Amino acid sequence: MADFTNLVIGTLVLRPYVFLFLAVYLVAATRDWSLRRALAFTGWAWVLAFLAEYSSTRNGFPFGLYHYTQTTRGQELFLANVPAMDSLSFTFLAYASFALARLLLERSRGVAVVFLSGLLMMLLDVVIDPLAVRGDRWFLGRIFYYPEGGVYFGVPLSNFLGWALVGWIVVGGFSSFSRFTEGAPRPFLGAGLYYGVLAFNLAVTWWIGEPLLLAVGLILHGALLAVVWSGKGLKVVSPGRHALNTDLSEHRGYS
Repeated sequence: MADFTNLVIGTLVLRPYVFLFLAVYLVAATRDWSLRRALAFTGWAWVLAFLAEYSSTRNGFPFGLYHYTQTTRGQELFLANVPAMDSLSFTFLAYASFALARLLLERSRGVAVVFLSGLLMMLLDVVIDPLAVRGDRWFLGRIFYYPEGGVYFGVPLSNFLGWALVGWIVVGGFSSFSRFTEGAPRPFLGAGLYYGVLAFNLAVTWWIGEPLLLAVGLILHGALLAVVWSGKGLKVVSPGRHALNTDLSEHRGYS
């Protein structure tokens, strides 16, 4: 029991920023759904993330083949060969992506919400994973590596497809229970968590001197927002019945 307690404390000390994000997530998800539903989402996402990581470190599916260095074993909690905190981080990343998707699309569930959630989660990893591969240059440490590297800042493209897939399964599976998805109509705290995680990773990217990775992350996330908001604008100004009636009214006014 004492060893387990020491490992829990060690995990907190090694990764305080992870547990800060986790605490914000639990507050946001509890306000959004309820504590029971937030814990259900946590368990669902954590199990799926662990299975995906366990599989990927053995056969490369779905993230591509990578290995944990095990350098912190004995200092933090591990589940088999996977650091517990790593799989746990998927819970708040998936929730934050889900919250932002609901906010942008102004709906609680549906195929579009699930699809955008997975896409947003993948776009977070576009910044997170290349930064994590460079963990020896900041306080994360070198905790994992891709034995064959990758074309995107040392990360294989399969990794991003895997993140999207896990995001779709986490959100889609959770959304299949309709009573769980009727959350806050404006989940601002969850959306704020998304951009808090993004800002943290972009700041560290700048700190370690990776301007190209920083620029790519900013461009991709900026482009996504531009596409989403332009879509909203098109809906507002689309030539629907209201616009047609307005035009006819103005025409009658000049007759």
